[in-house]
Amino acid sequence: MSLFEKHNETLTRALEEIKNRGYWSPYFEIPSSKVYGEGKKEESINSFKGQLNNRYEIKGLDTDKYLGAETSPYGFDLGITYPSIPADTLVENSKKAMNQWKKISLDERAGICLEILDRINKRSFEIANAVMHTTGQPYMMAFQAGGPHAQDRGLEALAYAYKQLADIPTESVFTKPTGRDNPPIVVNKKLRVAPRGISLIITCSTFPTWNSYSALFASLVTGNSIIYKPHRNGILPIALTVEIAREVLEENGVCPDLVSMIISDDRTETQNLVKNKAVKIIDFTGSTSFGDWLEDNAPQANVYTEKAGVNCLIVDNYDNLKGMTRNMSMALSLYSSQMCTAPQNIFIPKDGVVSNGEKVSFDEVASMIAGSVEKLLSVDERATEILGAIQNSEICQRVEEAGNIGEVILESKEIKHPMFENATIKTPVIVKISAEDKDKYHNEHFGPVILLIETESREDTLAVWQETIELHGAITAGVYTSDEEYLKKVEDIAIDEKVNLSVNLTGHVLMNHSAAFTDFHATGDNKAANCALSNDNFVSGRYSVVTIKRDA
Repeated sequence: MSLFEKHNETLTRALEEIKNRGYWSPYFEIPSSKVYGEGKKEESINSFKGQLNNRYEIKGLDTDKYLGAETSPYGFDLGITYPSIPADTLVENSKKAMNQWKKISLDERAGICLEILDRINKRSFEIANAVMHTTGQPYMMAFQAGGPHAQDRGLEALAYAYKQLADIPTESVFTKPTGRDNPPIVVNKKLRVAPRGISLIITCSTFPTWNSYSALFASLVTGNSIIYKPHRNGILPIALTVEIAREVLEENGVCPDLVSMIISDDRTETQNLVKNKAVKIIDFTGSTSFGDWLEDNAPQANVYTEKAGVNCLIVDNYDNLKGMTRNMSMALSLYSSQMCTAPQNIFIPKDGVVSNGEKVSFDEVASMIAGSVEKLLSVDERATEILGAIQNSEICQRVEEAGNIGEVILESKEIKHPMFENATIKTPVIVKISAEDKDKYHNEHFGPVILLIETESREDTLAVWQETIELHGAITAGVYTSDEEYLKKVEDIAIDEKVNLSVNLTGHVLMNHSAAFTDFHATGDNKAANCALSNDNFVSGRYSVVTIKRDA
């Protein structure tokens, strides 16, 4: 049985679900021993401990130079070093491997990619430990977002790529009538998919697998080779991914150099790699400054970026403030707001809102929000599993200096982790400012810094919200209102500014959530991101179609 046949049921269902946009996942999101095997969690922990302070060897990536200096946000150095191969060598090896890969049939490429995903899924416990101790995500999130949810995103992009290429015939016959007494013009045509070239994937420090698997599998299925450039503090999850992919490729007679990674201590080397004429696709998640630099300095490549945005919530007249603040408290606290989808700015009219016919002042709404966050995080053991750990020292500094922004409504406090005494864990700080302080809320304060912003009126809320998105972009937005006419205005602005909108969420779903096969992550049409995960546009720039024709 071929790999395509082995995984065809999964692919067929994925092709259906990208049209339905409902809920579906083939990868079980709970770390269950019944699904993943007895003892797998314990094995993964032992494997992780065995990797600490050692070289991470990857077959075929042979070198005398090893680099790495990752630090776990839970308070210890990983001490793992990884093979550092010169960029020029990686490029040459990648080109050779791609020459073989592009000649393989679409079904065979898809089958191999599906097998890579399946192997990655089987090692989800290992991925979870790697993600947890590089990003600071709490364990359950690291397992889900770093494992099955990331795999869902990879499969979604794979399905979009397969669908597009499967619709292109490999051969056609052009027959044009020329009149009753003349023979038709007949031309035989061959249509060949040509990959763009090397695909460079530059990962972020917070969601290295979730934000990169779409690019990995969209590029592979369309015939391109891959060079990963992991964030310096997020190498381990990518090393595992590269290792698994190379194993599957080699087992199936494909040169494993199709998937590699660059670990370099030379900034010039990596900048030159970005500009290398063989690098035709770049995927990046991270800061606006570097995303802008990539877009300006890699004219030879199609550059897909997700950069910083300013996500906003609107609080309007709403009858379920208790449900609102309960949902909002989790959205503000989850992974210490170290998510591209987390809300930062909360706009509230200075005269307050109406709830169930009664006036509720700005300060009362602010107190309800702060109180709900405080209650959610009041038990340390629960709080640590919601907050995770702070990923870098700049975020800590941002939290500590939040009092310089405005009036502190809720102080941040440090929490001790029951298992990792040196972990850096901070609850959100909530600050009150005015809508006139645009220099303060028109920036992304990445991490658990929440701004409650007094607007002049409900209409002013709409104006300042729209201006914020227009100038700085956003991945998500949210609104709480019981006024359907007001909601229509909010929806119109969301459509005009191309931002995904959550309305009156009070249950388990948060505005932070973005799931494959149902949510298009970002719209690709505001300043926060120039692409969406995943849709046809995310795939179509990764290949060309070359037609070869001759007289019949």
